[in-house]
Amino acid sequence: MTGLGGETWTITSGPHRATIAEVGAGLRSYTHEGRDVTCRYGDDELPPKGCGTTLVPWPNRIRDGRYTFDGVEQQLALTEPDKRNAIHGLGRWARWSLVEQTSDSVRLGLDIVPQKGYPFQLHAEVEYVLEYARGLVVELSGRNDGSQRAPFGMGSHPYLSAQGASLDDVLLGVAADETFDVDDQQIPVRTRPIRDDEDFGGSSRLGARRFDQGFTSLVIEDSVPDDLYSMVHLSGAGFSSSIWFDSGFKYLQVYTVDEVSPGQPGVAFEPMTCAPNAFNSGDGLLVLEPGESWSGRWGIVAGRPL
Repeated sequence: MTGLGGETWTITSGPHRATIAEVGAGLRSYTHEGRDVTCRYGDDELPPKGCGTTLVPWPNRIRDGRYTFDGVEQQLALTEPDKRNAIHGLGRWARWSLVEQTSDSVRLGLDIVPQKGYPFQLHAEVEYVLEYARGLVVELSGRNDGSQRAPFGMGSHPYLSAQGASLDDVLLGVAADETFDVDDQQIPVRTRPIRDDEDFGGSSRLGARRFDQGFTSLVIEDSVPDDLYSMVHLSGAGFSSSIWFDSGFKYLQVYTVDEVSPGQPGVAFEPMTCAPNAFNSGDGLLVLEPGESWSGRWGIVAGRPL
């Protein structure tokens, strides 16, 4: 009998170990030398607060679940009913199929069939690879298998673990020049420069600040290799972890949660191809022609002692 997350696959490489869940193609846990790098959830739990799930064919929110594409209005189910939004796509609660597995990698695929609100045919894949020297590397991809062009976005929802520390005591670093102001549905109403009094650079403790914040105009750091785009960091209580992502991801959502599940503080760093509500605003929206594909990579540099 499988748990609520369906079948799981565990991969290892040296001190790295990750478990991937069938439902949502989710990163259920990632440890380095036995220490949690990401927040985890168990066999008998649904992924709490989107923990580790793959977001496709859109990340984040669509206002009122409604959008118009090529002159046709579409209505999606409201999967965030308290805010009247469609949130995090159609793959979050689907059972993804195993495509390939090795001792240190696993690749899952999902066919998104045409349906009410998204009458397009899409194939998505996610591959998790553990590299001894680098840590966890994740590749997302999507392909339009239909006969008409399709709106598309993709992302992931990993939480970096505070590793026993209170969120008050961790340092959070996001290198970006712009952020979003949002309305009461958490939908962006404007993009604006980050103010001098907003400290997202990791130079001070998070303290009492909590947020669900979107960023763009991400800054390339000098330490980032040429094939990457940006990095974000979480550190404190003797550890430091980072998430990197390539130029396929121009947007980032950061979500601070004191308890992802009981006793597990964490911060979601969500690399996204497009902005929240992109199916309406067009900000970062990808349009895949029939047969066209997209892919992008992100990864985690394992928590290490300071």
